[in-house]
Amino acid sequence: MMPLRKDYPAEVPKAPDFLVSLRSHTVWEKTPVKLFCTVSGKPNPIVKWYRNNVAIEPLSAPGKYKIENKYGVHSLIISRYDLTKPSVYISIVFPVVPLLSGIHPSKLEVTLLESFGVTFGTEGESVSLVANMVVVPDLPNLPPEAMWYRDDTLLMPSRWAEMSIGGGVAKLTLPHLNKDDEGLYTLCIWTKDGTAEHSAYLFVKDATPTVAGAPGAPMDVAVFDVNADYVLVSWKPPNTTHEAPITGYFVDSLYVDVMLKVLFCINKHLIYSCLVYVTIPDPPTNVHATEINKTYIVLNWTPPSPRGRAPVWYLIEKCVGDSHIWQRVNTAVQLRSPRFPVYDMEDKKSYRFRVITVNKYGSSEPSEPTAAIQKVDPYGVPSAPGQVIASRNTKTSAFVQWEPPKHANNLMGYYVDASLVGSKKWFPCNHRPYKHTRFVVHGLVPGDTYVFRVQAVNASGLSEESQDSAPFFIDAALSTPSAPYGISLLNCNGSSMTLAWKRPKNTGGSKITSYYLDKREAESVDWKEVNPSPAVENLTTGVFYEFKIQAANLAGVGLPSEPSKAFACEAWTMAEPGPAYDISFWEVRDTFVLVQWKPPVYAGAGPITGYFVDMAKKGSSDFVAVNAEPVGHCYLKVSGLETGASYVFRVRAVNAKDVGKASDVSDPVCAKALPGTKEIVCGVDEETGDIFLNFEACEVSETSKFTWSKSYKEITESSRVSITSSGRNSKLTFVNAEKEDLGIYSVAVTNTDGVSSSYSVNEEELKKMLELSYNIKHPIVPLKTELNYEILEKGHVRFWVQAMKLSSSVNYRFIVNDKAITSGYKISHDASTGIIQMTIEHFTKANEGTYTIQIHDGKAKSQSSLVLVGDAFKGALKEAEFQRKEHIRKQGPHFSEYLSFHVTDDCTVMLVCKVNLANVKKETTFTWFKDDEEIPVDVPPNPMSGSCSLPIPMFSRKDQGIYKAVLGDDHGKDTSVYDISGKVLLLQFECFVCFFTGSSASDLVLQCTPEGIRLQCYMKYYTEEMKTSWFHRDSKISSSEKMRIGGTSEMAWMQICEPTDKEKGHYTIEIHDGKKSHSRTFDLSGQGKWKLDYRGRVVGGLPDVVTIMEKKSLSLTCTVWGDPSPEVTWFKNEQEVVSDDRYKITFEGGKFASLTINNVYVEDSGKYSINVRNKYGGEFVEITVSVYKQGGDIPEPKLGQMAKPADLPGGPLVIEDPPESQLELPSLSLDALLASERGLKVLKLLGGIWSGLQSTL
Repeated sequence: MMPLRKDYPAEVPKAPDFLVSLRSHTVWEKTPVKLFCTVSGKPNPIVKWYRNNVAIEPLSAPGKYKIENKYGVHSLIISRYDLTKPSVYISIVFPVVPLLSGIHPSKLEVTLLESFGVTFGTEGESVSLVANMVVVPDLPNLPPEAMWYRDDTLLMPSRWAEMSIGGGVAKLTLPHLNKDDEGLYTLCIWTKDGTAEHSAYLFVKDATPTVAGAPGAPMDVAVFDVNADYVLVSWKPPNTTHEAPITGYFVDSLYVDVMLKVLFCINKHLIYSCLVYVTIPDPPTNVHATEINKTYIVLNWTPPSPRGRAPVWYLIEKCVGDSHIWQRVNTAVQLRSPRFPVYDMEDKKSYRFRVITVNKYGSSEPSEPTAAIQKVDPYGVPSAPGQVIASRNTKTSAFVQWEPPKHANNLMGYYVDASLVGSKKWFPCNHRPYKHTRFVVHGLVPGDTYVFRVQAVNASGLSEESQDSAPFFIDAALSTPSAPYGISLLNCNGSSMTLAWKRPKNTGGSKITSYYLDKREAESVDWKEVNPSPAVENLTTGVFYEFKIQAANLAGVGLPSEPSKAFACEAWTMAEPGPAYDISFWEVRDTFVLVQWKPPVYAGAGPITGYFVDMAKKGSSDFVAVNAEPVGHCYLKVSGLETGASYVFRVRAVNAKDVGKASDVSDPVCAKALPGTKEIVCGVDEETGDIFLNFEACEVSETSKFTWSKSYKEITESSRVSITSSGRNSKLTFVNAEKEDLGIYSVAVTNTDGVSSSYSVNEEELKKMLELSYNIKHPIVPLKTELNYEILEKGHVRFWVQAMKLSSSVNYRFIVNDKAITSGYKISHDASTGIIQMTIEHFTKANEGTYTIQIHDGKAKSQSSLVLVGDAFKGALKEAEFQRKEHIRKQGPHFSEYLSFHVTDDCTVMLVCKVNLANVKKETTFTWFKDDEEIPVDVPPNPMSGSCSLPIPMFSRKDQGIYKAVLGDDHGKDTSVYDISGKVLLLQFECFVCFFTGSSASDLVLQCTPEGIRLQCYMKYYTEEMKTSWFHRDSKISSSEKMRIGGTSEMAWMQICEPTDKEKGHYTIEIHDGKKSHSRTFDLSGQGKWKLDYRGRVVGGLPDVVTIMEKKSLSLTCTVWGDPSPEVTWFKNEQEVVSDDRYKITFEGGKFASLTINNVYVEDSGKYSINVRNKYGGEFVEITVSVYKQGGDIPEPKLGQMAKPADLPGGPLVIEDPPESQLELPSLSLDALLASERGLKVLKLLGGIWSGLQSTL
């Protein structure tokens, strides 16, 4: 029987998850609270409880907390909840990760490598602090345990502080910087041997303000004295350096829904009130101030007992001093707690306060008032800190310390400010108050000199500034130099050796003053001091020697170097030269570097003829030759380098025999320019005219010196140049620059990281500089404008010249026709504008000639001339005489603007002139003339109005002529003439009129007439002289019997007599104004027949003349027709007749229209008319009615005649296909008669006979 095999399911890992999350609770004070949650995960996760981000330890408060875990339900029991400490409780689930081999994070070996340094950030930005490390063993599931601190405060992960560790990197990210984030950050990692720590300061400067000069943001905002009615907020003031003093603060609030709500418990007073049944409460007692501050006072009182059956609130009142004028304080706040802060109190005034209890039943009597209370500052701002001392720290930082203020007054910290010597501009070194009396100021520029000051700060504000520190030069702290290295052998003659070594990498902030050399035999352990200059003497041939060396500076003797390799004391006899030495790098830039070296001490069998330079990237042994041919000097500029890459070099000397031994490999050099690197600038001194080369170093130390070289040979003493240096700047000045000074000039700054530059002075640039130097040494007064002239108002002539710059001691003179002007003319100058001028008041023919001005201003000179002869002089003289006459004219009444014209909207030409009111009086007259004949006007012009105009309506060619306006009185007369004659000027006027006419032209309108149809275009003004053209289908129309063209003063028209289908199409009228044409178009291109037969019209019944005796009744009756049915309107003497008791108007069946007048009188005589029209048009028929008195002669009765229809305005003609019903043959009915041409004639005849008979009767 085979054994039974069971398969057990493998446990699948599952991330922890909350099945039931925590929820908010509302509880009574001092009652137990139970918080619980349910979690799941594989393996079972671990749950930790936190209160306000602090882990809860039950043993730390016995009996307070109880933590349980039953069947995956985790609970936290709080025995008695404290009302004064509302909190937020959080449970965090941690997955259980099996530890490999049982290793705890504290058993790991951690070594910090590259770590974050001093960091500078700005408010609102994001910054990350990163530290690299080596972890042994490096387990992916077991990273080291790291803790981050800011100023000794442990940071917890949050959305404002993101932490991560793993892969050999520990990282802290602050996604949104605030000034509260400034401080000393420390990374602490647990290791096998304890902890590995690294610290660096993070500076957070103010963000750019929205308004220039606004202060920075406060920090460390804290809330205390939390109450149901108010809360007190405190903060630390920001630092101000160049901003104005802080005058106040604004506090904003944001409502946030909290997770835990607390219900206030019922106190004993409310229980008592249920028994006593009090309705109106008593006043509070024991009103007093518990806190007195510079800005507010906190009042406290004992609630009333009893206080009524309903909830109560309080009203606070205040009065000034002993006055009894009480003022309500909390008008907008319903205060329910017995404590309240009072603001808005004036300085140096005392106040009294009282409190009133209020409920829904009423208010109590006021409490007893307090004693007089005056707000005071219990602390005040601190006094100024004491002496400030700065000392060396690093190349970019300084250690600043100071004495604390004598009166701290609840001190919060200090602000440190710095200023560059000579700038008088202060900048903050920290943006958050620093608690200690010492501070390291970072971010300073090496080689600059600074002063420092300190301010103390508390809740009341900033103290006065301390006294400035002594000027302090930024350089590294003094220390002993590091050890020299790279000892090499340069020569040996069998009894002595010449050695070379590389300088210490760190000089200790001071110049190396000496070196100490020790030697020993290779087989010995005893070292002996020897003198290294110029060589180590008294050596034994064939013995191997080792050497070590120490450097010394002002701080002392540094560490010794490593022992050199053993050198054999054997004489060198080879033919090739020995090794070069002391390879150095200058002018390090992104793509090139200058390599310098010293020639070999041992030259070999012959003189050295050149050098080869080999190069390789750092870490590589594959050297390549830089130069194909040997160079004859001890320097070479190597170009074509890769930016940011590091290279090493070696040098080989060459003589006639062979290439010598290679030098020791140099230190690596990175092809990248130093930050802030500047080059040599060539210029000319503006004062002396000297040519110079100037260099500003990006870095200097206190012991730095500027070394100038020509062709890379140091300039020690030279009569050709002079060198001056100060601070960061050094200047090489040429004494007398010539071709001999051409070449490459370089400068190097000692005790720096290779600060250097070079400049090549070539022949072309030297020539340019010499010209500029000559102009400065032999200066001229630069002129902005040459000598010029202008005619002034009174006919005076002003000669003037303007210089770019003049001093107050300038000298000058004017020369006219080789004679210096000393008197007779007005001569002056203005040094601020550089203008020199001479004015001739009486300019005559004698003033023709050449004008010259000579200027002397210090060493500078200048001269300018103006030739004013011939036509130029005649023009100037004519203009001067005109201006002189104009001045005389303007002494009396005169025109400020002469005659001009414009065309109004109604096409009236207006001649306009303006009068200067300064010299006009009541007696001044104004007259219009045309062709020397006075123009009579209805309203006399009023010159006192300042403007006079002459309207010319309906302008045409008959209005051409010479128009003149005359203004005068006893002080003088002025005349303005405008000539409107000649073809050109007349055409111009006509174009203006046509422009306004064409712009006002209406759309074409169709009018039906007895002869046919008429196209009409209405406009403001029209004459036949205007350039108008009619077109039919783009063909111009000429006036004929078929097409008649004409117009009135208000419109242009074209009559189409007896239109046929040939006249269908587009019709256009064009009005030309000389520049453009104005066109209007009408479309007569329908495909149906002309709808003239459908328009409204009178078909019969009305005579031309009707005679009737008074007191009779007159009936004017006619038959009308139209499709659709027309509208009928009656008129008397062109006024519409309205139906009333005497005048009765009827229109029956859409066909019979009548006007009946009862009891006619002589006054009823006149011209009567009827207007019949529909959408296709209409006609207008007139009848003359004559009423005679009774007893008069009765005229013979006459048969009335059919009135002729008059032209009607408007009435569009519509062209369309007729309906099919209109195409049917007419019947013998009345409708058929109306629809046929023969029937219409019959009806007209019958209507005329009937009207005549009716009028006769």
